[in-house]
Amino acid sequence: MPTAQIRGATIHYEIIGKDGPWLALTPGGRRGIDDVRRLAERVAAKGYRVVVHDRRNTGSSDVVLEGKDTEYEIWADDLFELLTQLKALPCWVSGRSSGCRMTTLFMLRHPEAVKGLILTGITGGAFACNRLAEGYYGQYIKAAEKGGMAAVCETEHFAELIKANPANRDRIMSMDVKRFIDSFTKWREPFFTGADLPMIGVSEAQLNSIKVPTLVVPGNDHTHDRPTGIKVGSMIPNAETYVLLPIDRDMDLNHEEWVEKEEELVAKMDDFMKKHAA
Repeated sequence: MPTAQIRGATIHYEIIGKDGPWLALTPGGRRGIDDVRRLAERVAAKGYRVVVHDRRNTGSSDVVLEGKDTEYEIWADDLFELLTQLKALPCWVSGRSSGCRMTTLFMLRHPEAVKGLILTGITGGAFACNRLAEGYYGQYIKAAEKGGMAAVCETEHFAELIKANPANRDRIMSMDVKRFIDSFTKWREPFFTGADLPMIGVSEAQLNSIKVPTLVVPGNDHTHDRPTGIKVGSMIPNAETYVLLPIDRDMDLNHEEWVEKEEELVAKMDDFMKKHAA
């Protein structure tokens, strides 16, 4: 897998597809390339070059557990630098859940780099904020408080990152526990303060400022509820909202139904991008 040196971190990436318009595609959660590979291959088969990458702190890329910006802002700027190195700008950008938050921040921080947005599985509201604050940051703060950085290494997520990239263990162990806790506490803060925003980390005024073609595909579970996605779509000028998952599910996450609907999603993405290509 190719790598690029991006702002102090080694980032693993792939380009799927040999020609056509560029699309940067980012998965949800802290998942890596493998989670989005099949979707990327299906999109590429429609005539696109799809860039997928392991964000720092995911997949096989380097672990870097601090920074002056939020983790999502860091991810957005990393992607901008990667796409700049690949000479892939301007391009379409798309992401689901955490990838959707990152994609939106990418647009707000680098509007000149974006042809259009495809936002799927948008997160917002108190349930999502509380659940994700704990899942992304709180559990690791507790591990560090209880057992130091060795305990962080033993958590499921970071153990997987070490398995994929053994040098990550030394990076984690070299970090001072207090610095780690301070960093993750700072990164967690937008989730605690963002419950009243239409989308985690993004205000209504920021959504109103988006001028590029935008496709919004809401989710249908408690973390990615349909009303949040529809509301966000209504705040982006001239956005198109497409309800892929019409039945609301009483569950925290509904990843499987996204997989079942992937062919329909790809057809909609292709139609949307071709419609706005001119």
